[in-house]
Parts: sequence; C-alpha cells; structure tokens
Amino acid sequence: MDTINLFSPVQLGAYSLPNRVVMAPMTRLRAIDSIPNALMAEYYSQRASAGLIITECTMVSPMSNGYMNCPGIYLPEQIEGWRQVVDAVHQRGGKIFLQLWHSGRVSHSSLLGGKQPVAPSAIAAVGELHTPAGKVVMETPRALEKDEISEIVEQFRSGAENAKAAGFDGVELHGAFGYLIDQFLQDGSNQRTDEYGGSVENRARFLLEIVEAVSSAWGADRVGIKLSPSNTFYGMVDSNSKVTFAYVLEALTPIGLAYVHLMEPNEIDLKNQNVLNPVTPLFRPSYQGTLISNGNYTHETANSALANGDADLVSFGKLFLANPDLPKRFKLNALLNEPDFRTFYGSGEKGYTDYPFLEQAAS
Repeated sequence: MDTINLFSPVQLGAYSLPNRVVMAPMTRLRAIDSIPNALMAEYYSQRASAGLIITECTMVSPMSNGYMNCPGIYLPEQIEGWRQVVDAVHQRGGKIFLQLWHSGRVSHSSLLGGKQPVAPSAIAAVGELHTPAGKVVMETPRALEKDEISEIVEQFRSGAENAKAAGFDGVELHGAFGYLIDQFLQDGSNQRTDEYGGSVENRARFLLEIVEAVSSAWGADRVGIKLSPSNTFYGMVDSNSKVTFAYVLEALTPIGLAYVHLMEPNEIDLKNQNVLNPVTPLFRPSYQGTLISNGNYTHETANSALANGDADLVSFGKLFLANPDLPKRFKLNALLNEPDFRTFYGSGEKGYTDYPFLEQAAS
C-alpha cells in the first residue's frame, strides 16, 4: 500500500478531494462594510488548487463582530458578496467552506453599535483591539441570559442556511482561539451555574447545540469544527484541557461531521508550560472521524503527520497566504514566497492578491 501524503486523494465528508492540502481560515480584513467584494473573490480563487479552502471568520450577527472590516453572513448583501467569491472558486475547480463565527467577549462596544460585548460570564478577555476609536483594552462583557443562548444557536443555523444560499460547499464552526464557542467550553471563561456551566458536559452543551443546529441545515457531512486545546489567546485557560477536549471529541464522533480541525500550539501558547503539545497525536484516539491538523507545518512535516496517521489532511496558513499555488510548489519542491507580515491585515491588493505564482516568479 502506498504511503499517504499531501497528494493522496481523500474523502472528506460528502466530498472526494484531489489532495490533502487545505487552505486554513485566515482573517484578512478586506471586507467593505462587512460585505465581501471582487478583491476577495480574486484572492480566494487564486488559491482554488487547495483540496479545500476554509474562509476567514464570518459574523453570524452584528453582535458577533470583533474586528473592523470582517465579513458577515446575516444580510442579503453579504450573501450576494460571498456568492461572487464562491462562484470564482468553483470556476477554477475548487471547494470552499465558510467559517461561521461569534467573537463573544473578544470585542468592544465601539464595534457593536455601543452595546456591551456578551459572553458566558462577565469575565473580560485579556488584550487590546483595534477599533474606530483607536486601540482599546477589551471591556468586561455581559453574561448572556439563558434565552439569549438559544437565539445565538439560531443565528449560527441561519448563517449556515445563508452560506448554502451563497453556494458554499459546507461550513466550519469557529470553536477555537478564545471566541464565543471556546469561551463556553473552557472553565477559565465560563463560570456559569446553570446547565451551560460547571461540568464539562454542561460547558460543551453550547458547542454541541450549534453543531446540531448547523448540521440540520447542511447535513453533518458538510460541517466541520475548529478547536484549539492549547490556545492561550485573550487569557484563555482551562483547569483540565485534556479531559475537556477529549470529552468534546468523543461526543462529536457519532455525529459524522466532515472533519474536526485541530490547532497545534503556536509560539505564544508555548510560553505557557502547561499547554498540551503536540495536540493532534494526543487527541487522535478521542475522535474516530476525519482530522485536519494545523500548526506551522512544512511540506515535510505535513507528509510525516499524514504517513504516521496522526492527521488525515493538513491546513496551511501563512504559506498559503504568500503562495497562491502552494500545492504546485509543494509538488515541484519549488521555492516558496515569503509572507509579508506588514500586509496581513488591512485594505487593498498589496500583500493580498499580488504574491506571484510560480511562473511569474520564474519570469
């Protein structure tokens, strides 16, 4: 039997993919008034040779917002904007999932029309945000009332329906990096005493309710979820992340999702000696479905993870950002463009759609 590598075909949920090179979701902040545009369509379609593209985080409601110039999926104009993106990717033979997101406490009233951010508990996130009023420290959020929780679950379901209307191939739930789903899951940010707090079963309830709601719109085999067991962004912490995330992965197994997307710790996370490292091999036994792994992989380390059976696909962030034809470059062992950190976020094509393809670089 041939060794599995990045160019082995794979069945991911409902889809047969030609390769296992995934474009990771990356916030780029190029939407205009929360509406996707032609520049975004060009950016994503340039990268259509990925086995799967996962979009940047996308708001399911106005109260989801955590950053300026993020796209949404709750207005007709946003659906139309995303349709332009999806059509461009499909015309080049690609598959694309929309990442559904609620920032929760990682926000500020100046981004929310003057309203206080919401979270499972009134515990502020750690850090600062860029807002229309400049850089600000994040405010203490308001703890959600129980009936508001079901409203947010419905917003995720509605966002999934809207993604289907825009023509996407599926959706990914953003359950990572200290945003709302993650805030409910980890006990450092969730101090509730009702059925959404306390035990790991209760803290995972919000996540599992959203998975069920979104799966009812799409079918579970067109839904993925992103999790980051070692993330320490925005002051995230859990008293026993191994138990917490093993429970979630075991609960997700029988649902039959397209995939779970697991984040390895990054340099910031690793400054905390208590984080789990590495993540994917540790949790592989807890989840019996398809696993995508992400975390500063190279061509070589990705092939190694696939050959070892640690992961089924590997997602690439910065490398895909700087190399629109990343699969081709991997296949030819070609030189890679270096990412320009100064242009990761912001406006315009510089550092977005102007990275050269291999043929352009050669000429």
